[in-house]
Amino acid sequence: METKIIIAGFGGQGILFLGKVIAQTAMLEGRSVTWFPSYGAEIRGGTANCTVVISDKMVGSPVVRNPDVLIVMNEASLDRFEERLKPGGLLIMNTSLIKKSHRRKDIDVIGIPANEAADHLGDARSANMVVFGALIAKTNIISQGSAFNALREIIPAHRQDACRINEAAIKKGVELIDNKEGKDL
Repeated sequence: METKIIIAGFGGQGILFLGKVIAQTAMLEGRSVTWFPSYGAEIRGGTANCTVVISDKMVGSPVVRNPDVLIVMNEASLDRFEERLKPGGLLIMNTSLIKKSHRRKDIDVIGIPANEAADHLGDARSANMVVFGALIAKTNIISQGSAFNALREIIPAHRQDACRINEAAIKKGVELIDNKEGKDL
């Protein structure tokens, strides 16, 4: 089994960090993984995206043309990547910043108010982890427990207090999916 993911937004939203955590989580579960970051020269505020490929076999290339899953955190990313999502794929949208509707009818769409959820938890920077929880709950491609372990490995020792809020954000994303399962937004 192989799952190809594109994560996109603007610099400062934790796009690359989210991709790195997804990749680390899959590695902890014994899967083959690639993580391929891409960002504009201006970094914070500029465009940022990354691809993650998770597979039970060796991954041939980190390049993803038509992902199985697309996570978009802003409208510009929805405009840029929506058409690339394969038919039947999963689109996870941050409805806090994306007010327009998706165009395609041949995909599964989940809208998550990631920024509002993160604000409610007390740290707006954890919106990326809210959508990560939604990904975990909707796809089961990786486990929540492994995600928590990956966070503890990636976050430096002097910032381990950030694990608590990130874990709470992941749990919130899972809860949001569990509460609206079966609804197409």
